[in-house]
Amino acid sequence: MNIDIDRSYTCCFFGHRKIEETEVLRQELYSIITDLIKNKKVDTFLFGSKSEFDDLCLRTVNELKEKYPYIRRIYVRAEYPYIDDSYKEYLRERYDDTFYPEHMENAGKAAYIERNCKMIDKSGYCVVYFDENYIPPRRKSGRRALSDYQPKSGTEIAYKYAVKKATTIINVIKK
Repeated sequence: MNIDIDRSYTCCFFGHRKIEETEVLRQELYSIITDLIKNKKVDTFLFGSKSEFDDLCLRTVNELKEKYPYIRRIYVRAEYPYIDDSYKEYLRERYDDTFYPEHMENAGKAAYIERNCKMIDKSGYCVVYFDENYIPPRRKSGRRALSDYQPKSGTEIAYKYAVKKATTIINVIKK
């Protein structure tokens, strides 16, 4: 299922799982989102999950929704293509709506990267927390593996995708 979204007036957020949240970052994010609402007429904000940056962006948009009640907060699910009414109600405590992007059923471990790309496809603006020097923590590649697995940064993959799609990218780290 998809929701009617006008890309020109839509912004998505993505960033590293862990961030350094400071008062300067909070103020900068508030200023950026306010500018998008007032000057770019953005009225729809797409959110993922699993990162401290997503949480900070949601808190900021929630605060701005008191001032601009017409803005929409939409949670884009990377899991659970079908959800029951109780889960929908739970999500509606924080978001105005939710959807699961089409053609994601077989994404597997890449579901969050795929979801971010689908959000980028629907957005004219991306507010991101992307440090080009960030290296994700090493993971064991298996129980009996002798070497560690160095995963790629999902944020970097999404960032490069947004550049390729010619989306307006606002990197809060570069501000």
